[in-house]
Amino acid sequence: MKTSIMIDAPIDVIWQKITDIEHCADTITGIMNVEVLERPESGLVGFKWRETRKMFGKEADETMWITHSEENHFYQTRAENSGAVYISVMKVQKKGTLVELSMEFSGEAQTFIAKILSFIFTPLMKKSMVKLIQQDLEDIKRSVESR
Repeated sequence: MKTSIMIDAPIDVIWQKITDIEHCADTITGIMNVEVLERPESGLVGFKWRETRKMFGKEADETMWITHSEENHFYQTRAENSGAVYISVMKVQKKGTLVELSMEFSGEAQTFIAKILSFIFTPLMKKSMVKLIQQDLEDIKRSVESR
């Protein structure tokens, strides 16, 4: 699933905001806490953190790390949980005088049980995930446009 938002701010300002993962709980209302687990010597690839969110009325922790990155263009994260692999991509792209910030999210079940649960719950969770991602993007937009 993918969603995006148009932002009236320079691409480097947006990039700086979305890559300041350590402080993203100050910007994104859905994130309660971020704990940095590993920092690469340079760049983003290898940055690893534990993120706590409130999801469906409960606190949920997820450990994520950056696997690919191109400065001022995109970064990709990976998480593994309950027999599934989750990949998300944050991307910035100039569109005229604005910048499109998009996030793409996908999950792939790896175990038999995860595949069964995915078949049952994916259709139910898709709408909630799109709403959650859209709120994150709106929070980022508000933060960079109000600076």
